[in-house]
Amino acid sequence: MSIHPTAIIDSHAELDSSVEVGPYAVIGPHVRIARQTRVGSHAVIEGRTTIGIGNIIFPHACIGGVPQDLKYAGEPTRLEIGDHNQFREFSTVHIGTTQGGGLTKIGNACLLMANSHVAHDVQLGDHCILANSCALAGHVRVEDRVIFGGLTAVHQFTRVGRLAFVSGGAMVTQDVPPYVTVQGDRAEVVGLNTVGLTRANFDGDAMARVKSAYKILYRSKLGLREAVSRVRAEHGGHSEIDHLVAFLDGSERGIAR
Repeated sequence: MSIHPTAIIDSHAELDSSVEVGPYAVIGPHVRIARQTRVGSHAVIEGRTTIGIGNIIFPHACIGGVPQDLKYAGEPTRLEIGDHNQFREFSTVHIGTTQGGGLTKIGNACLLMANSHVAHDVQLGDHCILANSCALAGHVRVEDRVIFGGLTAVHQFTRVGRLAFVSGGAMVTQDVPPYVTVQGDRAEVVGLNTVGLTRANFDGDAMARVKSAYKILYRSKLGLREAVSRVRAEHGGHSEIDHLVAFLDGSERGIAR
């Protein structure tokens, strides 16, 4: 284990022998860190936090802090982080609250750029990117392969579907369906994230179905329920469409239109 002599690590913390800890880092008693993870100088990791394999925590990141929620009263809530994530300088991730299930969870291979924030009870999927100063409020749900541009903000309890793209500076107050691009204050859908779909290896048939579903939802002038029913009738039975329909059916805040 490579631990700088100025690092402060509680004797009850559990670190794999391959973990590296830089100067002046602070690691609390309930922290568990798996192999090949690197903790940079002045980083703080606290709370009941579990960190997986091969993560990089850059200098001055703060991981596992208590929620910015006045209702939090010291309950033993948790933060779980998967494998191969990067937490850049001054990024912050908080543990959960009892009102939100007691767990904040980050998947695998995510990049949280400098000054980004993941609040209590957020569920962040795999391969997501939060650009500089992006903020996810409490209880937000983000599916896989979502990209947030710089200075974006997502309202609490909002959901963002997989392979969505949130343009820089957007203020997201309603659910963002899978596969779309949103921008503006308040964020509105401006098209499909065709670059993301291509990178995700959607073939020509899948791409055509998604484009057809998009036209039905956003250009047919049908109400949402009628549009979803038509999408299900015309393209149901294909995984990418079934996922889209299920997301729309589960919306409680309404979707960005």
